[in-house]
Amino acid sequence: MADEYDNERFPGNFYQGMILKLDRARGRGILRSHSGREFEFAFPFVHVVGSKISGRMPGIEMLREGDVVGFDVGWTSKGLRVTTIAPRT
Repeated sequence: MADEYDNERFPGNFYQGMILKLDRARGRGILRSHSGREFEFAFPFVHVVGSKISGRMPGIEMLREGDVVGFDVGWTSKGLRVTTIAPRT
């Protein structure tokens, strides 16, 4: 059936991408999707799955440049941005 969910392309219901840049001091970064599109993210406006809720940038310590992650996006006043990042375990 053509409408079946593709778990290989979207494991855990997330798009797949890689963290290109991560500025820990500013809490900002850029993520590139599997299709090549780049999305910005900024703490505290992004949720990192599995992180403890504490501090100014919860979950940033779980991320590294070059990491392959799952992510989701949403519309903000500054356009389409990453709202959720799911590090691979």
